[in-house]
Amino acid sequence: MKLKFTKMHGAGNDFIVIDAINQNINFTPEQWRQLADRRFGIGADQILVVEKPASDAVDFRYRIFNADGGEVEQCGNGARAFVKFVIDQGLTSLRQIRVQTMAGVIAPRLEEDGRITVDMGAPVMEPALVPFDPKALVASQDHQALLWPLAVHDKTVPVVVLSMGNPHAVQIVADADTAPVAQDGPAIEHHPCFPRRVNAGFMQIVDRHHIRLRVYERGAGETLACGTGACAAVVAGINLGLLDSPVSVATRGGELSIAWAGGTSSVMLTGPAVNVFEGSIDI
Repeated sequence: MKLKFTKMHGAGNDFIVIDAINQNINFTPEQWRQLADRRFGIGADQILVVEKPASDAVDFRYRIFNADGGEVEQCGNGARAFVKFVIDQGLTSLRQIRVQTMAGVIAPRLEEDGRITVDMGAPVMEPALVPFDPKALVASQDHQALLWPLAVHDKTVPVVVLSMGNPHAVQIVADADTAPVAQDGPAIEHHPCFPRRVNAGFMQIVDRHHIRLRVYERGAGETLACGTGACAAVVAGINLGLLDSPVSVATRGGELSIAWAGGTSSVMLTGPAVNVFEGSIDI
């Protein structure tokens, strides 16, 4: 079959976006991996699939496949690409839509300046819901956050564990440029305390409203930006008493803005979404 697609990115986090409303899509994990392959396919960190809603309560269904072919719950940068795609393709005339994801309903909105804001919902701190199994670990309390002593290689790394619809382990580093992302990222992703693996965030505090961030994403490796990772890092930093909302997050692919009032309030993610090209490929 010939598959039509759009290549997009959000702050360098790149996507293949597929209209599954007007195309019949039923791919295997191996086919998703082939599409995401940067040498033998189109190339992307994630593949985003636009589907019809299952109920009248939402406008679309949103499915996300990582570069390794596995389906995941949430992608904040992808949500921004999603809303730009459905508007550009004429699939909706709304500037704000309600979208069903595996992790629940999100509400991305196209702003007047062309950026897109996504209501990412409230962060989840309960370990079992992340999911996170601390086993014999004992956390230390720091302000409103729990720091878990995670064994990584031959050292102990204190991490804040939470979910933004997908699991994150956030640590503070002195310098994001020299952080051991390539070495420690895979070890944290596959740590036995995380039954569904985890995204590993490496956060440098610049000041109370600015951070630098690198994220080793579950199933994709290090990406140029991670929307849910930026949300998780800001939540962790605020709960640690180190940040105040709103926070500008400098990733290797661009700037994201995160606002959070604390507690059970929603995390608001704002950033760009860019069309790169459209094409078709034989599957």
